Amino acid sequence: MFKRIVVAVDGSESALKAVDKAVQLQQLLPEAEIYLICVYKHHSLFEASLSIGRPAEMDIPDKVLSDYAKEVVNFAKAHALNKGATHLRGFVRGGRPSKVIVKFAKEKEADLIVVGTRGTHSDKEGMLLGSVSHRVTSAARCPVLVV
Repeated sequence: MFKRIVVAVDGSESALKAVDKAVQLQQLLPEAEIYLICVYKHHSLFEASLSIGRPAEMDIPDKVLSDYAKEVVNFAKAHALNKGATHLRGFVRGGRPSKVIVKFAKEKEADLIVVGTRGTHSDKEGMLLGSVSHRVTSAARCPVLVV
């Protein structure tokens, strides 16, 4: 059934619920692997230069966001292990979250993507699903479970 489960995490409560659901699935399918991924928005040098604060090094915005994403993955990983997860790996990527999640799932040959939902109201479709979860469900080539 499901051998590779990608779980998108962003530090939110709904992302932790997605982790919980993936762990529950893994307990039913002990050979399943869980891949946690946190995607941070990449900032170009131009975007960084528009910042109010001027960092000494222009790559600092990405470094700070990448470091934070690692913390998010490590927290989600500890949470999953505490819930009984076994085969578990964490990843951090930069880019547009929905595109990166779908691309990552394809690269890992995922059978399932699990995402949390948040009530962003940026568009009509986003009224019920968060914008990232909406885009992932629209673009993914494998089943998507929105928790």
